[in-house]
This record gives sequence, C-alpha cells and structure tokens, in this order.
Amino acid sequence: MKILIIAQRCPYPPNKGEKIRTFHQLKFFNECGHDVILASPYEDDSEQIHFNELKKHYCFEVLSEKLPAKPIRLVSGVLKNKALSISNFYSAKLQSKIDDVLASQKVDVIFCSASSVSEYIFRSKEYADLNPPPALIMDFMDVDSDKWAQYQKSHQWPLSTVYGRESRLIADVEAKIVKKFDHCLLITQTEVDLFQSIHGNVKNLTAIENGLDTNVFYPPANPRQTAHPYFLFAGVMDYAPNIDAVMWFMGLVWPAVKKQWPDAKFCIAGMDPTDKIKKLELNEGVEVTGFVEDIKPYFDKANIFIAPFRIARGVQNKVLQAFACGLPVIASSMGAEGIRCNVEQDILLADTPEQFINRIEQLTNNQQCYSYISNNALKNITNNYSWESILQPLETLLNDNKTTPM
Repeated sequence: MKILIIAQRCPYPPNKGEKIRTFHQLKFFNECGHDVILASPYEDDSEQIHFNELKKHYCFEVLSEKLPAKPIRLVSGVLKNKALSISNFYSAKLQSKIDDVLASQKVDVIFCSASSVSEYIFRSKEYADLNPPPALIMDFMDVDSDKWAQYQKSHQWPLSTVYGRESRLIADVEAKIVKKFDHCLLITQTEVDLFQSIHGNVKNLTAIENGLDTNVFYPPANPRQTAHPYFLFAGVMDYAPNIDAVMWFMGLVWPAVKKQWPDAKFCIAGMDPTDKIKKLELNEGVEVTGFVEDIKPYFDKANIFIAPFRIARGVQNKVLQAFACGLPVIASSMGAEGIRCNVEQDILLADTPEQFINRIEQLTNNQQCYSYISNNALKNITNNYSWESILQPLETLLNDNKTTPM
C-alpha cells in the first residue's frame, strides 16, 4: 500500500510525546513493506536534516514546507474563528504539495497524526474528487478538547477564556473528524471512553497504546545508590502540564524533602525550560539541564522518577521510559493514567505532599521495596510494551474492510 502520513511536526528525532509515537508508526509501516510518504510542516530550517534522515531510511517521499511566522498563524486562527491548534500547523504551500501527490499518485491510505492536521483533508481540492478516495485514519492520540478544558479550569482570566475557546473549537473539529474519517485511534481505552462521553457512542474508535524501545531505555550497568533521594523529571519544559507538575513538586514537596534529606537532588531534564523553570536552580540541589543530546544517562544517575501531574491526557511516555530503566516511579493518579500497571507493584501513587514524602521514605528506607518496584516495572515493559506488538493492530486495520472509504 501507499500510505500518506500527515504529521504536525517532523517525527525525527523521536524525542518528545507525539514525535515518538508517529516515528514508530512510520517505521512500522515501512517495515511492513508499505510505501510511506511523509507530509509535515516545519518552523526552523535546521529541521531539513531530520527530514533527509527519514527519507534516507524510512520514506518513499517527503513533503515539507516552512510554516508562516507564528504571529501570522495565530492571527489567522482568530480572524477565521479556527482553533489555534489548527492554524498553528497549517501551511498553504504544504497543502498544495499534498494535493499534487493526491492528484498524481494512487494513495491508498491517508494517516493523520493528530487532529491539528485534519485541515489538510478538509481544505484539500483533490481529495473529494478522487474515486475511490483513500481511506482516512486519524490518530487523535489524546482527547485534546478535554486537555484544553483542564487548562481552562486551572488558569484565571484571560488565559481561561483563551483555553475555553480552544476546547470548544477543538471539540467541534473532533466531531467533524469522526464523521469524515473511516477510523480513529486513541492512546488508551480510557481516552476512548472519555471521547465517547463527549461525542456520543462513536463506533469507529480503537485504542492503540504507546510502546517503548528497550534498545534505547534499559537499566544501568551498576546498581543505583538509594540512601539519598535523587529525583528525575524529564520532559519538554515549556509545556504547561510539565511546568505545573514541577512547580507543584517544588512548592509543596521539595521543602519537606530537603528538611528530611539535606543531600537530596532533583534533576529537571528537558528542552526549552521557561525562565520560571530555570530559576529553580537557585534552590540548593536542583539542576535544570535544558536540551540534552541523550536523556539515558539522567535516568541512570537518578534513583526515583517523579510524575506529579495535575493536568494530563493520554499516556506519559516518560513513565514508561523510567520503567524500562528500572527506575522506580512515584506518580500522581493522573500521571499513571492509561498505563497498564499494578499499583504498589509496578508504581507508587501519591496525590498529596504528605503521600509523596511517605512514598519517598518507602523507597529510600527499604531496599527490598525499592528492588521489588523496580523489577516489576521492568518486567511490565518487557512483557507488554514492545512497539512491534503494540502496533500490530495497525496492519490489521489497514487490511480490514472497515478502512474501505465510505
């Protein structure tokens, strides 16, 4: 089959959330013998090297175009009453390239990676005229309308108004997509249930989880020292849920940690830290790395991974990465959401500062408990989260007559 993947960002290198998922889907399609065409906008000219790498190893063809300046995209979204998530990833020049491919080649399936790129289908001059048209598959990943609703609840005016508008408009886009597309994917059954609670009993939904590459994430060669807590949080540090999680931990848990364990350390590893995050380094024992070429050494140095999320949707890849590295995780209920794991066996939950301190004591004072959680989490990843097994239903979906265009 010839598969056109439309992604909101170049999925290489696979170093953050949706890029990891899209890269492994693209790689899987290629390894199954399909011809993959990737279409994706970009913001920085330096990204061309990444598109070239994908074309060299995984793609039959790559279509890329630079996005207009961000203020232009945002103003366009406001003036046209579009969700800003939609206007932020739309390029008229990329639209033309996509339409040229649809007009000149027989594309069997169009696979959209995130609702933000659905505009390339709805504004296509060629798609509607194709007979038969390619099957349409949407990977929503998360229920974005609910994520923006969470932002609205956790912020004051004027941001609450902006986020409320985005939630409402994205919900409209989601409803439009499930009517137009032949099949839609979400990252967990929890997300499927949530989507149906918002949009009714939609039938064409499937849950396909994230996997984990154990050739990249694996336990360190030497056992970790556990006498003093060495916490790690990893993620893109201009992303609101990550900022909120770290600031909550620093404000409500860290002072008690330092009082009980004066030598404790906290590493915040990830690209694009905001000024607010950078200033956390003024606290003794806190390190803010910014961009790192290789995150693995930070998983090896730490002895506890924290995921204190209060705003989240889908699955936290960083928690799966910690599992694979044999690094025990203390997470909020929301941080563990969507992950197939056994509480008290694979992961420890904490939703209040007091619970966090209790969990830290549990891991630092009891080596047997530490090893038990670490080993169980690693077994969970090995047995349940290989990308090959996780993505196998995609191949079935491509060959299923349910993807035949309606």
